[in-house]
Amino acid sequence: MKLVINGEQREVDSVATLADLLVLFKLENKILVIELNRTIVDRTAYSATELSEGDQIEIVHFVGGG
Repeated sequence: MKLVINGEQREVDSVATLADLLVLFKLENKILVIELNRTIVDRTAYSATELSEGDQIEIVHFVGGG
């Protein structure tokens, strides 16, 4: 499936939901904000949010430091 992730077109396999995508990129345990087609998705809905060809996804994760 072709997706646009953080502005870059990517081809991903075996991904049906946002939760699957996070596992693929090893981000499932990170604190994130995900926007799907310009709508922020609640963290509790990641596993129920299905992806479709051409979806636009923005993933923002927080980095701590000091």
